[in-house]
Amino acid sequence: MKTKLATLLLMVAIAIVALVPVAQAASGGPGGFTHAPVIDVDGYDYYMAGVPDGPGGATDIPGHYWRQAGPNQVVGKHFNTGPFGMPQWWSSDAPDGELLYVVHGIIDTWSPEKAESYASRGYTHYHELVSADESKEEHPTKVVWLRHTAVATFDLDGGPMPQYGHKVTPGPDLEFIPNGMMPYPSG
Repeated sequence: MKTKLATLLLMVAIAIVALVPVAQAASGGPGGFTHAPVIDVDGYDYYMAGVPDGPGGATDIPGHYWRQAGPNQVVGKHFNTGPFGMPQWWSSDAPDGELLYVVHGIIDTWSPEKAESYASRGYTHYHELVSADESKEEHPTKVVWLRHTAVATFDLDGGPMPQYGHKVTPGPDLEFIPNGMMPYPSG
């Protein structure tokens, strides 16, 4: 019962996050959603690994806007936009710029046990963090475990790994680039 209630409360929070317009996020308005924000991880500054299309060359996942929601959490919005504004980069049948997903992320280490536990709660994908300094080094032990919750029906047939393409319907997308069982760091 507690798990169902916690899941329901999280879904309500995610729905509220989705109501903040992206124009406000892009302009730094209410809600604090930005592309390529600095994320505090244990007192050090990191970006999401990705394309350097953020302010001043900051890296991020294309089409994503984020807000740090606590010391080890981020919430985000995933739009159908690619690097440097490329149109319809994630989906060829969803309108350009459409909100595709609301995303919840937990900053944590990787282990086989954690991968299983996170997958059982819909966190089937993790993303690397890179230092915000000139080195751009990946965090040695921590990643962001991501759960993508679709808000529309579309074909996920683009993005950085089109080989993971599939039909998406509203709700948790357990097939979104499912790398969660791949060890980090690798080798």
